[in-house]
Amino acid sequence: MTSIEDPQDDLSVTPPKTWAVGVPAVAHAIEYSLSQNSPVRTALTLLNINQTKGFDCPGCAWPEPGRRHLNEYCENGAKHVNDEATTRRVTREFFAEHPVAELDTMSDYWLNQQGRLTEPMVKRPGATHYEPIGWDDAFGLLADELRGLAGPDEALFYTSGRLNNEAAFLLQLFVRAFGTNNLPDCSNLCHESSGSALSQTIGVGKGSVSLEDIYAADLIFVVGQNPGTNHPRMLSALEETKRNGGKIVAVNPLPEAGLIRFKNPQKARGVIGRGTEIADIFLKIRPGGDLALFQMLNKLLLDAEDAAPGTVLDHEFIAAHTSGFDAYAAHARTVTWEHALTATGLRREEIEAVHQQVLASEKVIVCWAMGLTQHKHGVPTIREIVDFLLLRGNLGRPGAGVCPVRGHSNVQGDRTMGISERMPQAFMDALGREFGFTPPTAHGLDAVDSIRAMRDGHAKVFVGVAGNFARATPDSAVTEAALRQCSLTVQISTKLNRSHTVCGATALILPTLGRSDRDIQATGEQFYTVEDSMSQVRTSRGRLDPASPDLLSEIAIISRLARATLGAESTIPWEEFIADYSTVRDRISRVVPGFENFNERVARPGGMLLVNPVNEGIYRTASGKAEFTRNDFDMIDAPPGYLVLQSLRSHDQWNTIPYAGNDRYRGIHHARRVVLVNPEDLAQRGIADGEVVDIVSIWHDGTERRAPRFVAVAYPASRGSAAAYYPETNVLVPLDSVADISNTPTSKGIIVRLEPVL
Repeated sequence: MTSIEDPQDDLSVTPPKTWAVGVPAVAHAIEYSLSQNSPVRTALTLLNINQTKGFDCPGCAWPEPGRRHLNEYCENGAKHVNDEATTRRVTREFFAEHPVAELDTMSDYWLNQQGRLTEPMVKRPGATHYEPIGWDDAFGLLADELRGLAGPDEALFYTSGRLNNEAAFLLQLFVRAFGTNNLPDCSNLCHESSGSALSQTIGVGKGSVSLEDIYAADLIFVVGQNPGTNHPRMLSALEETKRNGGKIVAVNPLPEAGLIRFKNPQKARGVIGRGTEIADIFLKIRPGGDLALFQMLNKLLLDAEDAAPGTVLDHEFIAAHTSGFDAYAAHARTVTWEHALTATGLRREEIEAVHQQVLASEKVIVCWAMGLTQHKHGVPTIREIVDFLLLRGNLGRPGAGVCPVRGHSNVQGDRTMGISERMPQAFMDALGREFGFTPPTAHGLDAVDSIRAMRDGHAKVFVGVAGNFARATPDSAVTEAALRQCSLTVQISTKLNRSHTVCGATALILPTLGRSDRDIQATGEQFYTVEDSMSQVRTSRGRLDPASPDLLSEIAIISRLARATLGAESTIPWEEFIADYSTVRDRISRVVPGFENFNERVARPGGMLLVNPVNEGIYRTASGKAEFTRNDFDMIDAPPGYLVLQSLRSHDQWNTIPYAGNDRYRGIHHARRVVLVNPEDLAQRGIADGEVVDIVSIWHDGTERRAPRFVAVAYPASRGSAAAYYPETNVLVPLDSVADISNTPTSKGIIVRLEPVL
C-alpha cells in the first residue's frame, strides 16, 4: 500500500475570510472527493447523500428540508462521505508491516488516510503487531473476557453519534441484559449541558424548533457556534430567514466567516453576486460571557416592562405555563452593567442594540453549540437562555423556541434509543417488559467517569462503537494511560484512528459497514434510521459495494457479540434482528415513546417527526410547567498575563480527524499547531506575530499542563481570549475540569499563558 504523507507543516497566514461557501467550497469538495474515489464513485456518493432513498450524511445532524436539491449536501458533507467511501484499504499486510508502536507515532491525518479497514484484527498480550482473527474467534475472545470480569460494571461501552438507531437500541439492550448501565457516549463530551439544562427547565432534553420555525422567526440568536464549518447547510436555512425578513444576532469570540456572509452555490447570487449577509449584529464576546449577556438582556426586559407595564412580558404565558417567575425576577434585577460588561467584554451600546431587536421581535429562536456547553457554567447559561425565551412566551409556538445544534448525525437518536448511563425509569421498565428481564437500576458511568474508572482499575474492558475515544477526550496523557491499563480494548470502526493504537493488553479491531455501504442480510437489502437535531427520523440506505466481503454491519456485530456473551439461555432473538432490521424497529415501537407504528411511519417520504411535548403545552417537570431558574455566575477570571483559551475545529476537519492542514476561512494554511490571539494581547505580552510558544494551562490545585510549540498568530479574537485546534489542545484540559451538573469537559474555558520557546 502506498503511504499517504502528512501535509507539509509550512505555515502561511492570510486575512480571515469575510464570507463562506460559494464556488471555492464546491471546488474543494470535489478535489478532496476525487483524491479518495474515482469520478464515477464520487458521483454515486454525491447523488445519494441526504436523498429520500439514499444515505444520511455522517457529517452533522442538521435536518433535510422538505424540498431537497439534487445536491443536498455541503462541502464538508461531500468530504465526509467520500472519505468513508474511499477506495484505499487497510489489509493484514499493512498491519504486518507496521508495528503498533510505530502506528502510535503517526498523526491523526496519516492514520485516517490509509483507508478502510477490511477484516477483524487482534493484538495479543505482549505482541508488537495486530494479526488477523476470524469473526467467531473475535466474538469468543470478547465474550470470554466479559464473562470473566468480577462484575458487569467492570465493562464500558462507548458510543459515537455515527451509530444508527437500530444498532444503538440493540447495543443498550445487550449492555443492560449483560447487567450494567455503563453506556458513555459522545454527547457526554459535547451537548450534555444542553440535555441537562433543558430537562431541568422544560422537561425534555431536545430542541423544540423545526426548519419551518427557523424560516419564520423574527429574530435568531446563533451563540457559541460556527455553522460555516460545523454544519454548513444551516447557512441555507439562515439565508431563508433573512429573505423572509428575519434578523440574526451572532455571538462568538471569533468573527467566523459563515456568520458574516453566505454565498449559496445553488443560487445565482451565491455564484456571481455578493451572497447574503447573515449576522445583523455580531457580538465578539469573551469566552464564557454568554451567561452574563443573557442575564443583562433579561434584566433589560424586566426594566422595559416596569417602564411600560403589560407591553413587554407575556404575562398570560408566564401565568399559564411557567413556575418560579417572581423569585427569578427578583434575582435578575440584581444584575449590574459593571458585571455584564466585564464578563462579556462588550460595549453597553452593543447589548442595548440587541435589546432593541428583541423588543421589535415577536418570534425568537436561540441556537447554540459547544461554545456554550463546554464551559463550567454551561448548564446555567442554557437555563438563562430558557428564562430569556419564557419572559416573552417564545416557547411552544411557531417561529420560536430552543435550538441546540448537534454535531454528530445521530447523537440525538442514540440518546432517544437508550444510549445513556441514566435513562428514565419509565424507559427501563418498558425495556424490561418487552424482553422479559430486569434492567440494572444503578446509574452507570459517563465518559469522564469512565476514564477515572479505567485509571483507578475499576474498569477492565473498553468497547468503542464508532468514534475515536482516545482523541475526543480531555487530559490526553491520563486518558491514554487509562486505556492502556485495560485487559481488553475493542474498537468497532470503519477506518483507522489513534484509538486503535492506544491498546489494552489485548486489543480487537472489528471493522464495520459505513453509511454509504449497501447492507444485504438474509431477508434482503436493509435500511436503518437516524434522528436529526430537530427530531425528524428518516431512513438511510447505503448504495455502494462494501469495502470488503469480510465486513459486518454494526447490528450484526452487536447481535453476534450479545449471543456469544449471553449464551443460549438468552431469549432475546438476536439472529432475527440480524436477518431483518424491521424486527428491531417493531421492538423499538413498543419501548420508545413516540415510535408507535415505526416501520410504517418511517417509510413515508421524509420519514417521521417526533413531537416535542413542549409544542403541545406539556412540560415534564416536577411542577408540570416550564421552570424559571436563578443562575449565579462566577466569571472566568484569568490572572494578569493569562488568556482564556477555547479549543475548536479547523475547517478541513471532522471531529478529531483533519482532512488537510488548512483552515482557509480563518486564513491558516499548512499547519495546525497555531494559537490565535488578539494582536493587542500579543503585544501586551511581548510576543511577536509568528513567534513559537508553548501553551501552558493552570488549574486551581496549582498543577500545569503544557502543549509545546504552537505558532502565535495575530487574529481578530475578542480581547483576553485565545483559540487553538483540538485534539492537539486536549492535553491542556484536566480530567477534573468539568461543567457543573453535566460533567462535560471544559474545553472552551481553559486559562493559559503563552511561553516563548527560547
